[in-house]
Amino acid sequence: KKKTPISTHTYTLLSSPSIEKLNSKDFDRLQERTEHLPLQSNQVYYMVELDIQVPSAFDPFAEAQESDAPGTKEYIHVRIQQRNGKKSLTTVQGLKKAYSYEKILKDLKKDFCCNGNVVQDKELGKIIQLQGDQRKKVSHFLVQTGIAKKEQIKIHGF
Repeated sequence: KKKTPISTHTYTLLSSPSIEKLNSKDFDRLQERTEHLPLQSNQVYYMVELDIQVPSAFDPFAEAQESDAPGTKEYIHVRIQQRNGKKSLTTVQGLKKAYSYEKILKDLKKDFCCNGNVVQDKELGKIIQLQGDQRKKVSHFLVQTGIAKKEQIKIHGF
């Protein structure tokens, strides 16, 4: 028999009781591919060569990206725009199309005591506009209601 060095193959330890459960044909094939190891025990151990193919292009986050969870594909951008003087606008962009923008706007206006509206843009889609600097309040509201996670919200502005 030709013995192969341990470093070139992957091996697994099998104890002698588990080898006894094999039928005679499997045991003969196993003996051809194993090496006896001297260990400090009464039980006999064998090194068995295993050929395992591991897929090289496995993406563990593929399912998460395909799911319809809120904000998995894009970020929600909360921006502030300066108007005239001390006046400013807060814009919310990137919400899922499945949400009712009007209902979200109604709750935002009620909670923050401000005025606002939904604007349709050709490139950006629907955008919620609120009067005043409401960036922190809006991000807190989106996290509390479960519309988005904290990591999915990007706050822009000075």
